[in-house]
Amino acid sequence: MKNKTFSILILAVFLACDSDDEQPRNDRLTLKYEFEADAEGWTGDFADYPAGEEEAYGLEFKHSPHPEPLDNSQGSLMLTGRNHSDDLFMFVKRQVTGLSPNTEYRLNFEVEFASNVATGQFGIGGSPGESVYLKAGATPAEPQKEEDELGWYRLDIDKGNQATGGRHMVVIGNFANGTDNNIYTLKTLSTSVPLTVTTNSEGSLWLLFGTDSGFEGETTIYMNSIEAELYK
Repeated sequence: MKNKTFSILILAVFLACDSDDEQPRNDRLTLKYEFEADAEGWTGDFADYPAGEEEAYGLEFKHSPHPEPLDNSQGSLMLTGRNHSDDLFMFVKRQVTGLSPNTEYRLNFEVEFASNVATGQFGIGGSPGESVYLKAGATPAEPQKEEDELGWYRLDIDKGNQATGGRHMVVIGNFANGTDNNIYTLKTLSTSVPLTVTTNSEGSLWLLFGTDSGFEGETTIYMNSIEAELYK
């Protein structure tokens, strides 16, 4: 049960530190967000699309119940968009505070999400599953989208492009749900090796998770939980 797991985790973190974002005495901090009641400080945004085309791209982020046939009494973060540009990036981000200032941390990332795309499907521009790449990362400053000289929104960090990671984000898998059925199924992905990130002078950083799509169609992802482990 998500509630039971969440309660155990919060108790463990509470015994180690004064608040969720403070660093435990053993220099290892585990943060888990399960979105039962709300977004828990996470916000959503989009990049790699023309400015002013939000409606045409069907862009939306919200806290939402799970889709059918999953348990819709449980909460999740929902991102959806239509990838007319063959390069749409949808992401969520959250700040973590209370860390040591100007300090290098290693970070392990694990995400559980719901996908309605079976393995081995075909689509325009690429597969709706295997050509939608899941990425995780962290930055010392808040990642923001900026309008470039051609009127497109681009993210101001190095996330890489589609199947390729960048300096601030790595590819951890794809959107295919690992079954033969186009119904929402939970899938878990994690980083294969720790990421490295240096906090800013205030002892904070930003966590990111998103989809980088080569499929020219609609993708709707529901994030069930996001877990990050940070240590020096």
